[in-house]
Amino acid sequence: MKISEPNSTTALLIIDVQRGLFQKATPIYRAEELLKNINTLVKEARHAGVLVVYVQHSDNLALIKGSDEWQLHPQLKYQKIDSLIQKEHGNAFEGTDLRKILDDRSVNKLVVTGLVTHGCVRATCLGAQKLGYHVTLVSDAHSNYHEKAAQLIVEWNQKLLAQKVKLIPTAEVEF
Repeated sequence: MKISEPNSTTALLIIDVQRGLFQKATPIYRAEELLKNINTLVKEARHAGVLVVYVQHSDNLALIKGSDEWQLHPQLKYQKIDSLIQKEHGNAFEGTDLRKILDDRSVNKLVVTGLVTHGCVRATCLGAQKLGYHVTLVSDAHSNYHEKAAQLIVEWNQKLLAQKVKLIPTAEVEF
């Protein structure tokens, strides 16, 4: 499925793929597949000239700004040409300049990936929709560290699909 249409601009959002989330007692579900899929999407997005936006969450408990845990996962392919957003809320639009960055590039479609499914990924997808963006969630490029991770992914894929979020696997994303 092709994401972009002739008169649209798309951005790839990578939410909270940070070291500390990979160090939890319950591991990230399918962590290697998640990282591989995100890096595939980043490579394809850059090749197509699509804006890549990395989002970093910070709080006072586990992802303290500037700490090792707060850093992006070392397997990510962040480059200085990408945008980097730092947030303190689940929705990546709340209290950040994400909307301005997207508006400055005339972005109206978002391809969403990252962590965690039932938290910041969900909140950002719904927040983006409320702001009028067309949202595509990559079904195999988001995850979480819950003991029922696989069930939560299926559940939230279906709930977000019911909210008119498009849902497609990495292999079908074309920028």
